[in-house]
Amino acid sequence: MEKKNFKISTNVPPLSNIDDISDGELNLFDPNNPDIGLFNLIDDEIIKLSGSKFHYYKYFQSEDYDPVYMEARNKPVAKEALTVYGHYDPKVLEENLSQFGLELTNDQFFIFNKSYIERLLQRTPIPGDQIKPYFQNWKWEIFQVQEDSFEAYGVYHLICSAKILRDSEDVQDTPLTDTIDRPGGFLENG
Repeated sequence: MEKKNFKISTNVPPLSNIDDISDGELNLFDPNNPDIGLFNLIDDEIIKLSGSKFHYYKYFQSEDYDPVYMEARNKPVAKEALTVYGHYDPKVLEENLSQFGLELTNDQFFIFNKSYIERLLQRTPIPGDQIKPYFQNWKWEIFQVQEDSFEAYGVYHLICSAKILRDSEDVQDTPLTDTIDRPGGFLENG
């Protein structure tokens, strides 16, 4: 078999030296491209189609902070739930018995498309918000929110770490009085 040589009619420009390249000459991705939001929209649709449906209860921050227990005594949460879509990995609830008693080690991760969830909530998710999966009877309380990003594609996810909420509905909705447990002893002036 005979080797063939092909000729081209146009001159190929010489490759530039990598050391002489100014900022962004070899960049194949244009960050100013208006289609950058396309990947984010596709990610949003994928989460809606393949994700799970949740009831999302917004937490309203208040100034009622108890210094003894170092937490808000009355955590007002919205009565009406918003319906949102996201990803999570359902787990079996495990209550391991150790030398300190029952331990709950079932932290759950909920993943949302950042622009989608912020558009629905009109704010970013915050610690104290509650999530209830549509097909389970468990509520989860968010305690940490992290951002995960694929910056080259313009896709941003919010990863919400949550712990199981063990309080019943009637305990959560009970208004608390203005009294505070005083630190120290239980006997004051005889």
